[in-house]
Amino acid sequence: MKKELILSLLLFLQSLVIGAQQNLTMHATLVTQFSFKQFFGGIVILKGVVNNCKDSLNFILDTGSSGISLDSSTVRELKLPSVPSDISIVGIAGTRILSFVKNASLHLPGLTVPNLDFHIANYEVLSETYGVNIDGIIGYSFFRQFIVSIDYDSLVIKVYSPGIFKYPRQGHLFKPGFTRIPIIELFTNERRKMYNQYYFDVGAGLSLLLNEKFVRDSGFLKSKREPVMSQVEGLGGKAQMQLTITKQLKIGPYSFRNVPTYVFEDPNNVLSYPTLSGLIGNDILRRFNTILNYPAREIFLSPNSHYNDLFDYSYSGLNIYFINGKVTVGEVMQGSPAEDAGLKPGDVIFGMGTDFSNNIQRYKELLQTANKKINIIVLRGENALMMTLKVKNIK
Repeated sequence: MKKELILSLLLFLQSLVIGAQQNLTMHATLVTQFSFKQFFGGIVILKGVVNNCKDSLNFILDTGSSGISLDSSTVRELKLPSVPSDISIVGIAGTRILSFVKNASLHLPGLTVPNLDFHIANYEVLSETYGVNIDGIIGYSFFRQFIVSIDYDSLVIKVYSPGIFKYPRQGHLFKPGFTRIPIIELFTNERRKMYNQYYFDVGAGLSLLLNEKFVRDSGFLKSKREPVMSQVEGLGGKAQMQLTITKQLKIGPYSFRNVPTYVFEDPNNVLSYPTLSGLIGNDILRRFNTILNYPAREIFLSPNSHYNDLFDYSYSGLNIYFINGKVTVGEVMQGSPAEDAGLKPGDVIFGMGTDFSNNIQRYKELLQTANKKINIIVLRGENALMMTLKVKNIK
């Protein structure tokens, strides 16, 4: 009986290998295509449905995710059964023990992906950051099954079956390292010229993030430029970081100068130093129409109409969130332009300049204009106050 069980297992594994080989010798075919929205920092948000629930959900598309996930409040509202586990996950703000929604289906326009185990996370901070409910994150569990094309010009995603794929003539084919998150080599030059390995992360709304130990050990960013303190929101919550500039960054044949760069202390070693030095995020990657071919372990980048977009060199030291229908001041960095202007946590922003839309995305865009004075009207208790914030230039 034991021999029969082992033989059955071997035959099953052999069938999986043969099936994978057959997929890679067949031509890829288009399965579906659908539109997406792009938010602050280049974040890609698309619509999907879980199981037979009627509500359409907002998912962030994220190559930096090693699985697929749902927000804890969404799980409660949809009354999805959850199963505890002893598996932990590490994010920028700490470590969490996971629970799962098991064997669920994800329905995208024209495509159903069955048998997915969604881990459950708290995305309240992300929802407040982007001003819409973030119901989940789509990562490796989805990407490993398909070839996914992201067109940032037309804001359209195309999904293909695995197989032989004909890439566009213009662009560059990368053969990154693959765990559950792609790893790509970048050339950087600030005080020293270096080639290092980085996570390829379209779910990160920034350009470049460096591990602080890498910066300290290599002396890479030692220069006369003083970094400023800022904050980034991500898996598990918020984390304060230093913000500075990297003189040059190259990804394959493509070069960018004076790239805004965050330096993260990384106490939980999320960035896997010394194996990796950091991550490249979507404020760089959105400048390329991207084909993610996980089955063949390939990524293809083609410069698009955003390739020469200016980088954001602004610094306000102001973090704002959409809470209970109001744009609200969160953290105010010490010594920042926001503190100098007199802004305080809990202030409700009634308007910026001539914009009274209560739209957090539009307010964040206004704060991206370096060297500009912005009049901000806030409600503090029963009082309406007007303050003038002069946005700093970090370049």
